[in-house]
Amino acid sequence: MKNILYLFLLISQVFFAQGRFEAGNALYQKGQYKEAAQVYENIIKEDKLHSAELYFNLGNCYYKLNQVAPSIYNYEKALVLKPNDPATLNNLKFAKKLTIDEIKEVPKVGFAKLIQNFTSIFDYNTWAKIAVGIGFVFLLAFIGYYFSNRTLAKRIYFVGMFILLVALLLAIAAGMSEKSHFDNDRVAIVFSEMSEVRSEPQKAGAAIILLHEGAKVYVLETVGGWKKIELTDGTQGWIDSSTIKEVK
Repeated sequence: MKNILYLFLLISQVFFAQGRFEAGNALYQKGQYKEAAQVYENIIKEDKLHSAELYFNLGNCYYKLNQVAPSIYNYEKALVLKPNDPATLNNLKFAKKLTIDEIKEVPKVGFAKLIQNFTSIFDYNTWAKIAVGIGFVFLLAFIGYYFSNRTLAKRIYFVGMFILLVALLLAIAAGMSEKSHFDNDRVAIVFSEMSEVRSEPQKAGAAIILLHEGAKVYVLETVGGWKKIELTDGTQGWIDSSTIKEVK
C-alpha cells in the first residue's frame, strides 16, 4: 500500500512540475524573464527535478536579463545532462561573449584530440546503452554461428562476431572514459564580480590573475575556504570558495 502511495505521489509531483514548467515557458514567451526564471528555480529547489531543457531555459532567462554568471552556469548544467547539444553550445557561445576575461583554451592535439572527439559523441549513459545493444546482437550472431550448418554462413557469423566484439570493447572503453571525465572534471563558474587567483590558499598569497563574473575554471582541490583551480589556458592558483559555484 505504501509503495502505491509513493508511486502516486511521485507521478503527481512530475505532473505538477511539468505544469509549472509550461507556466514558466509561457512567462518566457511573454518576455517576463525574471518571473520565468523564478518558476524554473522553484522547480529545481522545491520539486527536486532536473533536466537539460529546464537548465537550458533557465540559462536563456538569465541571458536575457544580462546576468552573465547564472546564464553560463545553467548552460553548463544543461550540457552535463545533455552533452554536445547544438542549441546549448550555441547559446553558451553567445553568453561567453558577455564575459570580460579572455582566457585562451589550450586544445588537445594529435591522438588525444581524436580520442576525446570520439568519446564525447555521447555521454557515458548512452555509451552503456550502445554496449548493451551490441552485446545483444553479438549473442544473436553467436547463436547463428553455433546452429548454422553451412561453412559460408559460419564464416560470415564469425567475422560478424569479431567486428561486434571490437565495437563492444570500443563502446565500453568510450563509456568508461566519459564516466571518468564526468567524475573528475569539476567545472565551476565565477559568480563574484571580481575574484583574485592567488599563489597560496590565503589572502597573503601573491595575486596571479584577476577573474571576473562568468569565467570558467576547473576545481582541483579544496583547502579550508579556498579552492585550487586551473584555468582553460593551464594557469593554476587558489581562489576564495565563496566566489565560485561548481556545476556538479
